[in-house]
Amino acid sequence: MITRAVTIEDIDDLYLTWNGHINGSALYRRALREEMELRDVDPDELRNLFERAREQGYTKDEIVDETNRYADLKALVDDTEE
Repeated sequence: MITRAVTIEDIDDLYLTWNGHINGSALYRRALREEMELRDVDPDELRNLFERAREQGYTKDEIVDETNRYADLKALVDDTEE
């Protein structure tokens, strides 16, 4: 797994300090899921497409290089299976 840097404001840091039980990683993932929902991307289907591309021999870097949206990944997987 790759760790990404996230910039937070001082008030965010203060709130998280007060509430050490809050899982910042889970908040980040939840926000990403909400963004996916806004764009009609099913996270389970995205995971399935990603795993199928990996099974077809693509590395994550190759997938990133050859796609830049959900439809591209779907097309990459579908083209390889034909």
